[in-house]
Amino acid sequence: MLFPFHEYWWFYVAFTGMVMLLLSLDLGIVHRKSHVVGFREAAIWTGVWMSLALLFCFGLYQYMVHGMGVPVGHARQTALEFLTGYVVEQSLSVDNMFVFVLVFGYFAIPPKYQHRVLFFGILGALFFRAIFIALGAALLRYEWVVYLFGGFLVLTGARMLFLPEREINPEENFAVKLMRRFLPVTPDLHGHHFFTQRDGKRLATPLLLTLGMLEVTDLVFAVDSVPAIFAVTDEPLIVFTSNIFAILGLRSMYFLLAGAVTKFHLLRYGLALILVFVGLKMAWLNHLWGGKFPIGISLAVIGILLGSSIGLSLALPRKQID
Repeated sequence: MLFPFHEYWWFYVAFTGMVMLLLSLDLGIVHRKSHVVGFREAAIWTGVWMSLALLFCFGLYQYMVHGMGVPVGHARQTALEFLTGYVVEQSLSVDNMFVFVLVFGYFAIPPKYQHRVLFFGILGALFFRAIFIALGAALLRYEWVVYLFGGFLVLTGARMLFLPEREINPEENFAVKLMRRFLPVTPDLHGHHFFTQRDGKRLATPLLLTLGMLEVTDLVFAVDSVPAIFAVTDEPLIVFTSNIFAILGLRSMYFLLAGAVTKFHLLRYGLALILVFVGLKMAWLNHLWGGKFPIGISLAVIGILLGSSIGLSLALPRKQID
């Protein structure tokens, strides 16, 4: 392992501090006032977050070569693992957007308040992903867990391929039920606030219900995405940083693709095949290739599956298939 936690804990602290600074600038300055995020703004911020991820990858490569004395080939391998993990997480995150569209529509959240909900949703996601990654790093030291996670990813992908997609009912969500049970909820919004005061009582608003629904949804998706990145690399630091960069760009990508996401009706099949592939890689292909399946081939396969599913969705509209 190149980055054992006991030696590179400072890297985790510095990286987390940088992320908190970026998020503070985002909400405190750029999006201080609630407004509708347009296509142009979303495209710019999507480019910014992707550029930061690539810049981090390049900086990490340079640090490994010049700061740690890692051989160039090994450093390139690790940098490609970061990129592959980033692409995997970004790909699986696109599936989240279908849920975002549904939940925002169900609770009738105006577009100008959606960024605020997603912002705090991202904060929760960062916290829970860190826990998932720490648990994964501890468990994957045992070989049987590697096979278990790999098999789980294959079964999850197969289920997405062959079973019909289940309808999501926000009112049946555990978090929504729990909040309604212990918190009185106003029937209408009160600006961008999650709570409001009425007759001296503190009441939750539909924004809080929406946030709770999105947090639980992210936990469900994390069960798939975190093991999927561990199938790409056994470096927890690479898993953590690639995961976080993908989550940071999720909000802007949502606003960029929200209007077109329903057109990607074949995307779930591409994502299913990606899960099957990374599951096979974790449980079988890595061992077949002497411990590490070529990362360049992995990145190419994932890119082809993702691009093909999106391209076919646009080339073969749903009505044409039906």
